[in-house]
Amino acid sequence: MKYTTKYILKLVLPLLLGVFLVWYSLSQISIETLVGYFKKADYTYIILGMFFGLLSHLSRAYRWLFQLEPLGYKIKLGNSIMAVLANYLINYTIPRAGEVARASIITNYEGVPFEKAFGTIVAERIADLIMMFFIILVTLFMQFDFIYGFLMDRFNPLKLVIIALIGVLGLLIIFRYIKTSKSKLAVKLKGFVNGLIEGALSVFKMKKKWPFIFHTLFIWAMYVLMFYVTSFALPRTAEIPFSALLIGFIAGSFSIAATNGGIGSYPEAIVLAFSLFSIPADPSRAFGWIMWSAQTILIIIFGGLSLISLPIFNRKKWSTPS
Repeated sequence: MKYTTKYILKLVLPLLLGVFLVWYSLSQISIETLVGYFKKADYTYIILGMFFGLLSHLSRAYRWLFQLEPLGYKIKLGNSIMAVLANYLINYTIPRAGEVARASIITNYEGVPFEKAFGTIVAERIADLIMMFFIILVTLFMQFDFIYGFLMDRFNPLKLVIIALIGVLGLLIIFRYIKTSKSKLAVKLKGFVNGLIEGALSVFKMKKKWPFIFHTLFIWAMYVLMFYVTSFALPRTAEIPFSALLIGFIAGSFSIAATNGGIGSYPEAIVLAFSLFSIPADPSRAFGWIMWSAQTILIIIFGGLSLISLPIFNRKKWSTPS
């Protein structure tokens, strides 16, 4: 009963939050104004951004082959591509159900044990998390003067030093707690940290580690390029410096985890990020909706085609000899 309630909350809360954020976002800008931005947008850049997004998905599917090969499984690239695209589509309905579906697809059509297929997806997410941390560090370096000035203007420097010291002390206490405590929470945190380290180091034990690293870098380069190129679709966002766009990219990436596929949360995350640079809310919100809509359409089309094509592509596997 407790598990069922927890599952329902995980399913319903992101959906309700998404509905609320869609309502809130559309209440902050008139439909006529938003439609006007869509009409005036340069779709050459939007389509180019969608192309870069598709390249990232194809690269992710190809990279998966490197992870499964050491386990003794050589799957068809077509099945890998369709499983990845179906993964993204299903995540729009039930959060994180896409990863389970992706592993199940490879289990059904390629005979890879579910736990092994799912384990490679978890390792993949660790690589993505590391890349996100790297992008955040690069952004902090590029925007150091702005961030420093922003904090100095709004907060007392002495308070910032005290907060920083408290933060460092807090981290030391947490690490000490994780290392020495045997509570359930400490064990979970220890497992998470060890998993991150093990997942990162496992890449270097991989037979094709350099192609894996190349595709990991390529995937995230395409994500950033997709965001950057699409910004040229609107005159106002085309003027935003690249380092400022990176902050918007990071905010948008984290917002996707808040609701199903970032519905409602993505445009508002963009508004919040761009407001730091005094960019008006209307073009920021319009860009957020254009960016989200373009990638959602891409996923619906190719993810839907993948779900339809999977049984057709694998029909020989299931056909009985005459």
